[in-house]
Amino acid sequence: MRITGLGHAGMFIETTGGSILCDPVIGPSFFGSWFPFPDNRGLDWERFGRADFLYISHRHRDHFDPRLLQRYVRSDIPVLLPEYPTDDLETDLRALGYDNIVYTQAGVPLEYDNGLTIMVTPLRAPSDGPIGDSSLSVDDGTASILNQNDSHPLDLERLLGFSKPDAYFTQVSGAIWWPMVYDLPQDAKQNFAKLKRDAQNKRAMYYIEKVDAEHVFPMAGPPMFLREELFRYNGWGEHDDSIFTDQAQFLEHMAALRPEQKGHLFVPGTQVDLDHADATVTQTLYTEAEIAHVFDQKWDYLAAQRDSRQDEVAAEEATRAAVLPPDEMLAAIKEWWEPLLRRARTIRSGVGGNVRFRIGDLDMVVDFPRAKVREYAGEECIYWYTIPADLVSTNIADGEIDWSNSIFLSMQFEVGRSGKFNEFLTTFLKCLSRDRIEYVENWYAEQTDQTEDAEIGDWQVQRRCPHLRADLTKTGKIEDGVLTCALHDWKWDLASGKCLTTPGHPIRASKLEDATQPAA
Repeated sequence: MRITGLGHAGMFIETTGGSILCDPVIGPSFFGSWFPFPDNRGLDWERFGRADFLYISHRHRDHFDPRLLQRYVRSDIPVLLPEYPTDDLETDLRALGYDNIVYTQAGVPLEYDNGLTIMVTPLRAPSDGPIGDSSLSVDDGTASILNQNDSHPLDLERLLGFSKPDAYFTQVSGAIWWPMVYDLPQDAKQNFAKLKRDAQNKRAMYYIEKVDAEHVFPMAGPPMFLREELFRYNGWGEHDDSIFTDQAQFLEHMAALRPEQKGHLFVPGTQVDLDHADATVTQTLYTEAEIAHVFDQKWDYLAAQRDSRQDEVAAEEATRAAVLPPDEMLAAIKEWWEPLLRRARTIRSGVGGNVRFRIGDLDMVVDFPRAKVREYAGEECIYWYTIPADLVSTNIADGEIDWSNSIFLSMQFEVGRSGKFNEFLTTFLKCLSRDRIEYVENWYAEQTDQTEDAEIGDWQVQRRCPHLRADLTKTGKIEDGVLTCALHDWKWDLASGKCLTTPGHPIRASKLEDATQPAA
C-alpha cells in the first residue's frame, strides 16, 4: 500500500484494489482565511484526480474544496459517503454533479472482490464537526491504515476491530477560534492558548496510545493564515496567543512521551510505502533542505507565502455578496432564525439569555428564551459578536446553514462573553436549518437517559460522559474531586455534579461510601 500526503488532511491511498482520494483541498477556505501548510499547489493534482474512489470525511471547507473537485476530479467517480443523520454533505456533492454515491453503513466494512476492504465510521453528535465527522479504515491484505482525520471516536474497540492499523493518521492541531478572536486581556489569551494547545496534545496522545499503531503520522493542520489581519495567529502566534501546533512540534512532543513509537513527518508529497508494519517514507515534493526551512524558519516561510498570494485573498473577497442594508439584513435573519428558535427548546433553555450581534451598521439581539430576533435596545447579553457585514450578507445569499463552518472558522470576527463557553449557542449557529435543529433537539433528548453507573477511583459516576457519551471508565480521570474527560478536556465537580466547562451538562456522581444514598 502507498499513501501520499496531499496537504492538511488530504491523502491519496493506492492499494492492490484501487486508489482512494481523501479530503483534497487547495483552498483558501473559510472566507479566504485558511491555506494548507505547507503549500500544496505543486502536487500533480491531475494524477490524484484520476482516483478510483473519492472520500470526503465531512463538510468543513478545509476538507471539502468544491473548486478543486470540479477542476480535477471526474464527476462519475464513486463517492464513499459517511452515514450522517442529515443529508447536507450529499446535497453539496450532488450539486457539484457527483451522483455515483456509495452509501456506507456506520462501522460496517465494504468488501470488494479484489481484496480491498473499506470502512467509514461516522460520528453524529452536535459537537462533531458540522453535525458529523468520520474516519476511514482501509485494508488490502498488504497493510492496514486508519485515517482518523478530525474525528474523535468514542468506541475505539469497535473501530479497531476492523484490523490493527500498521499506520495511523490523525489530527493534532484542532480547528477552532478560541481564544484568538475573544475580547480578553493579552495575558489571559496567552494562558488560554497554552491550555488549549496542551488539551489538544493530550487528546491526540490519548488516541495514539490507544490505537498503538507501529507508525504515526500527524496531519489535519495547522493552517496558514495569509490575510494581513490574521497573519499574527499562525502557529502559536507572534505573541504566544494562538493554538496551532505544527507537525514537527507535535512529533517532538510525541517522541518525549512515547519514544518507542515511530512518528513521521507528513506533508504535501510525503510518500509512505507500507508492507504491513514495514514502512518506507520519502519526500517527493520538497527536499529535506526545503522542509527544514519550512519548519526551522517558519515565520520567514509564512511571510513569503503571504507576500506572494494576496491575489488569492483578493479573489475570494471579490466573490462575496453585496452588503445588505441593516433593515433588510434584520428582516432576513428574523424570517430565517425565529422559526428555528421556536423549534429549539433545549437549545433556547441551554443558552438562557440574550446574544448581541453587531453586523456592520446593524445592532441586533437574539432573545433565546423568547425565541425573538430584534434590534438591540440595551439589554444585558451573555455573548456579543462583531461580524463584518459582507460575511453575513454572503451567508444569507448562500443560505449557509453552518456559521461555524464559514464565519467562525474564518476568524474574521470578534466575540466576548459573560461567563463560560456555551455549547448550546455554538450548536444553534451551526444548525440553521429545520433538519439540523430537529436532529439536535432529538439528540439532546436522548442524552438525558444515562442510567448506567460505574466506579472510577473513589467515586460512583454515570458511565457515559454528558457531553458526547464517551465511556468515562476509559476516558475519565479524577483528581481532587474533579473529573476530566480526556476526549475534549471537559471537567465536572463531582460533589455538586456541576459541569465546570460550560452551562448545563450536569453529571450524576457520589462518593463510594455514600453509594447507597441518592446520587448527586
